[in-house]
Amino acid sequence: MPDSQDSKYRDIIYEEKNHTATITFNRPDRLNAFREGMYEEVTDAIIEASWNKQISAIVLTGAGNRAFGVGGDLGDKKKGRRGKGTIGVPVEDLHSAIRDAPQPVIAKVRGYAIGGGNVLCTLCDLTIASDNAIFGQVGPKMGSVDPGYGTAYLARVVGEKKAREMWYLCRRYPAQEALAMGLVNAVVPDDELDAEVDRWCAELALRSPTAIAIAKRTFNADSESIRGISRLGFEAVRMMYDTDESKEGGASMREKRDPDFRAHMNLGD
Repeated sequence: MPDSQDSKYRDIIYEEKNHTATITFNRPDRLNAFREGMYEEVTDAIIEASWNKQISAIVLTGAGNRAFGVGGDLGDKKKGRRGKGTIGVPVEDLHSAIRDAPQPVIAKVRGYAIGGGNVLCTLCDLTIASDNAIFGQVGPKMGSVDPGYGTAYLARVVGEKKAREMWYLCRRYPAQEALAMGLVNAVVPDDELDAEVDRWCAELALRSPTAIAIAKRTFNADSESIRGISRLGFEAVRMMYDTDESKEGGASMREKRDPDFRAHMNLGD
């Protein structure tokens, strides 16, 4: 297929080459954090690639060497969001687009994959990481959580004990440790990452698209109930964002201090 690049997007780069669609989160100065509108762009690009019969794999990656992605941009005020989605940004639509694409979706990870970035790596069919990659969750440090796929599905990927550790303690995990726990499929030296992902995509281009689509659908069917758990969880998160406890997370980060969540809890009468 001929190479092409779509320039209609503000915060991502969309390219098609050798039967692979690559979606690059293009905010390296912000560690590729998602701002309002970016969720829709990535979702749109995934759907565009999903129904292109010439595409055999979809790659998600981050611009620059510092980060794959670190979730939502702290510059976006959660309470002031006015877009689609239960929490004002359509996180659920993005997650569903990855799940619903008939092709394998591959996370190509350099640097930090933290928070929502870690959830995307969890959701992708395959994750290939540079040896400089670092994974982890930050929700409870910020007065937030990414429920459903970020929690229940993560437990399916890395096991209950490790998933709970990741969420409760908010530690960071280097690439080799992420490989050992099953969060990633392969780790390679940073200067070999692009070529390694290209090799995986070339192999996928030689496989039956219909057989892979059926395999993906049947894999997903076993965990499809998590979609409903996710929707329910985001309703709870939406209400949590209105609390002083949740706001303390963002305030402490901006003020570069440890949070004091208990001082802001609603303890009742």
